[in-house]
Amino acid sequence: MVAVDVRAVVLDVGETIVDETRAWTRAAHDVGVTPLALMGVLGALVERREPHARVWDVLGVDPPVARSTIGAVDLYPDALPTLHALRAAGYVVAIAGNQPAAAEEQLRAAGVDLGLVASSARWGVAKPAPAFFARVLSELDLPPGQVLYVGDRLDNDVLPARAAGMRTAFLRRGPWGYVHALRPEVALADVRVDSLTELTRLLVGPPPG
Repeated sequence: MVAVDVRAVVLDVGETIVDETRAWTRAAHDVGVTPLALMGVLGALVERREPHARVWDVLGVDPPVARSTIGAVDLYPDALPTLHALRAAGYVVAIAGNQPAAAEEQLRAAGVDLGLVASSARWGVAKPAPAFFARVLSELDLPPGQVLYVGDRLDNDVLPARAAGMRTAFLRRGPWGYVHALRPEVALADVRVDSLTELTRLLVGPPPG
């Protein structure tokens, strides 16, 4: 694992800066199944490389009507410190992920104070489509080799960002992160970390003292 020389760091949302436990637990309650059942089926779908939206079909229920929201309580403890540390070190820092448009303002309200906080819904294109990563590069106005994309998935984050010419960081957390960490393609990521704090140390160095 080596550090990378980049000017910008772009982070995914779910299971990268946002802990989705509360959202999935609420969804389980809304559709009338236990959180354990939902999480177990979700994990099986991840392992089988199937779309996570199939979870409702497997459980035999309609998808929840209400969309989950993102609050400050949902941010991983290392999320805001990482964003602040990277900005203080001179990096351009942005957020871009597969999210409803409302997530942009929810993230800002939760303390994500960045120039670019983007959702797939507002852009009209979602990962892993090449057009999503082309839009990231267009918004940043930087060459792809100067941009590091950080995410917890190989299929949606590391592999398509790499195909776009970006540098990539794989974050091993969340259901996809732990399962995808066992796949050989994880070696294609420029950086592999278990937390955003670890990523910060690689890009910025250890905190003073």
